[in-house]
Amino acid sequence: MPVFERHVFVCHNVRPADAPRPSCTSDGTSALHTRLQQLSREAGLGGKVRINKSGCLDQCEHGPTVVVYPDAVWYGNVRPEDAEEIVTEHLVGGRCVERLRIADGCLNAKVCPHRTGS
Repeated sequence: MPVFERHVFVCHNVRPADAPRPSCTSDGTSALHTRLQQLSREAGLGGKVRINKSGCLDQCEHGPTVVVYPDAVWYGNVRPEDAEEIVTEHLVGGRCVERLRIADGCLNAKVCPHRTGS
């Protein structure tokens, strides 16, 4: 198996509409995941970058969430129309898309301005 330069995880977690925390994918499909895969292939990143669906990344209040490793860059509130910028800027260009980046202080924090009840 080839060694990937980057591995991208796209939260694909679905929760009921009345759940206390939001869901990254409301309908069980992920246009975001599909778009990232398509654009990655079009950019010639096949074999260099792997785009995977993931279970809950525990960043529900920042969802839909995407994380890029080994860079350890977490993106929040990502929409399918943001996929092109992530592929072009980050996966091809190596530059983080700051406007989508989840602040380090919010990652895995019990208290975050985005977290319900914080």
